[in-house]
Amino acid sequence: MSQLLEKVDRKKLPRHIAIIMDGNGRWAKEQGHDRLFGHFHGVESVRNIVEGCAELGIEYLTLYAFSTENWDRPEYEVVGLMELLVNTIREEVENLHKNNIKLHVIGDMNMLPDYARKELDEALEFTKNNSGLNLIMALSYSGRWELLNAVKNIAYEVKQGRLNVEEIDQATLQHFLCTSNFPDPELMIRTSGEFRISNFLLYQLAYAELYFTNVRWPDFRKENLYEAIIDYQNRERRFGKTSEQIESVVE
Repeated sequence: MSQLLEKVDRKKLPRHIAIIMDGNGRWAKEQGHDRLFGHFHGVESVRNIVEGCAELGIEYLTLYAFSTENWDRPEYEVVGLMELLVNTIREEVENLHKNNIKLHVIGDMNMLPDYARKELDEALEFTKNNSGLNLIMALSYSGRWELLNAVKNIAYEVKQGRLNVEEIDQATLQHFLCTSNFPDPELMIRTSGEFRISNFLLYQLAYAELYFTNVRWPDFRKENLYEAIIDYQNRERRFGKTSEQIESVVE
């Protein structure tokens, strides 16, 4: 067992970790290759971190795989990413199933090409009865898209007479978010040295602990995950309360 893993307190694990997997393109350029080379090697990091979370007993892991803004990237990169996505799911779904991992997808699936949607649907169906780690892939996703979509759906319910404006509360909004079946992340990790959340889970990250590392995503491994979790466990989570209030509840 690694020294870092020994320092992880198994009783204080975050239920839900969200990761912005950043730095594939920069990593590739530093290696003298094109951006797709970085995305290809980033898959190994996904495999490693999913395994690490499953071993620890993390309940939910959300990976920001492709944002709605990513559709604006050069066509060759978008096409390459879609092919990589499909090939990866095809290769990994048996492994996910074997390890009792349940796959979920959040985002605007209508924007995905048919062949990618078909592969995803098959993987979702194949793993739907698994009860271990919930692996949530954010694909063609952005926080603003999600909130706009939720508002439209709420407005439609009001228009149809199924919902009264006076009854709308936090629970109503949460019900119409992509993540309605998941708890909010307690820890959000972003790799590659950028200090922003880039339109990721804008509502859900309200009280998450944010952890930023300079490590590029293709170099991110279990040891880096443990470092982030240990850092998280050393923080005091107050949710708007004072330290004294938190301590009195604990006592």
